[in-house]
Amino acid sequence: MGADRDRFSTATRLRALGAQAAERVYRAQGPAKPRTPRKGRLTGRAALLALVLCSLVVALAYPTRQYVSQRSEIAEQRAQAERTRDAVEELRKERARWKDPAYVERQAREHLHFVRPDETGYTMRDGTADARRPRDRGPADRPWYENLWDGLDSADDAG
Repeated sequence: MGADRDRFSTATRLRALGAQAAERVYRAQGPAKPRTPRKGRLTGRAALLALVLCSLVVALAYPTRQYVSQRSEIAEQRAQAERTRDAVEELRKERARWKDPAYVERQAREHLHFVRPDETGYTMRDGTADARRPRDRGPADRPWYENLWDGLDSADDAG
């Protein structure tokens, strides 16, 4: 039993020496710093900052969209106003032309088929008063059924 006692005392001594060495090391490192539990990456300030930024984005999204759409509407209205100004200018020119008696007479002859008292008016079969002969319509200007009948007639004449 004596050997067990020596072994026991050696183990006890080693433990005591280890504890003393550990105390010396801790004392040499300086005052002991209490360990704080590790926090997550998102702190309270960061969460508040993220919330404020998201609120700003949401608050500014609708007015920004409205601003952009109103700018496009303004550009469209300006283009419409320019087209209307051009149309008004054309109508002013047309009104000035109608003040000319020669223009009025020419329009009356063309559209209403008016003639002077000493003239003889002719109306063509196609409804125009033009003295020119009506132009011969080519196959592309005629209805399809006329082209079909012409094709059948020419086939009968050849056969």
